[in-house]
Amino acid sequence: MVLYSAIRVIGVLAICLNLYPLAPQSSASEERIEALYSEARSAAAANDFSTATAKYQEILKLAPRLGPAYNNLGALYFKQGRYREAADVLQRGLKIDPKMSSASALLGISLSKMGEYQEARPHLEAALKANPSDNNAELFLVNDLTKLGDFEAAASHLQQLAKRQPRDQHIWYLLGRVYMQLSEQALGKVNEIDPNSIWAHEVSAELMESMKNYDGAIVEWKKAIEVAPRQPGVHYKLGDLYWSLSQWDNATEQFQQELAIDPGNCMTEWKLGNILLQKSVEPEQAFSHVEKALKACSNLMEARADRGRLLLKLHREPEAIPDLQAAEKANPSEPSTHFLLAQAYRATGKGPEAAAEMKLFSELEGKARAATAERAQQVIKNNESAH
Repeated sequence: MVLYSAIRVIGVLAICLNLYPLAPQSSASEERIEALYSEARSAAAANDFSTATAKYQEILKLAPRLGPAYNNLGALYFKQGRYREAADVLQRGLKIDPKMSSASALLGISLSKMGEYQEARPHLEAALKANPSDNNAELFLVNDLTKLGDFEAAASHLQQLAKRQPRDQHIWYLLGRVYMQLSEQALGKVNEIDPNSIWAHEVSAELMESMKNYDGAIVEWKKAIEVAPRQPGVHYKLGDLYWSLSQWDNATEQFQQELAIDPGNCMTEWKLGNILLQKSVEPEQAFSHVEKALKACSNLMEARADRGRLLLKLHREPEAIPDLQAAEKANPSEPSTHFLLAQAYRATGKGPEAAAEMKLFSELEGKARAATAERAQQVIKNNESAH
């Protein structure tokens, strides 16, 4: 006979008479217990839980020291949603035999189901200690820990679950949610310590950006600069926001101030070059910034793509090809890179290569247009549904 599985709840009900010592009984009593156990198992298999429950209650009257019977009766109560009764019976069973890990797990889950998370935690931890690979018990423990606000412990258990079940999306989702809670706690502490600090304004600015409240984000970045005008990165972040909004002059001003503080910032150099490229000024000026960016960060693919584009403008097509090839390899789904590479190949007499790149460009452009049209149609449908 095998112990009842606490997580699967109703499966094979069994009493380990050979494994758990019993109080001295007559042979007639043992026979009666065996008969009751067989009847309980049959009733449970037929989903006749009331009969199975009555049989286990009778067994415990005959053998009140029979630990597995408490486990199985508690499981029956659990299956019926009678969590308080399940918890009471399982607690009595664990007093008789504290080593029943299935009873510990089921008791912890029952208490958790009733919202008694603090009481459930030690039982779930005991069950997991006895059986570290019990994924169900660990998930219930994670739920308990999150309800108790112990997000660090919850994250640790979810990391273990993710290692054992790397393809389980639900576990990764839960882990992400826990990390978000930890992030909120940490960021809340920033405001609690000093709501006018540079870090508090940065947090607020980033939050507003994520909500697409760009005007509010600009105000917060400016406040951060007022608090710490020489802090590396702050001018860059404000400039980056301006850059994303195509406010080239404002972005340039902030990037230049960032370079005065952090001369080796390759992202700042690249974006200054990119702005000049967008404004279609003399390509030599933009090229100088992009070259500096790549000197500091040779694997900055955005800068390599821009350098390739600038080299084409300077009619240095052979030099442009390696940069454009690298950019294409890094992001093969970007249509413009294929178009530029086709131009470079055509200028250097590589007709077949140019044709292949133009074909890829046309295919990617077609897919992009189709996706845009589909999104537009969806917006129209949503608006019509709203009205």
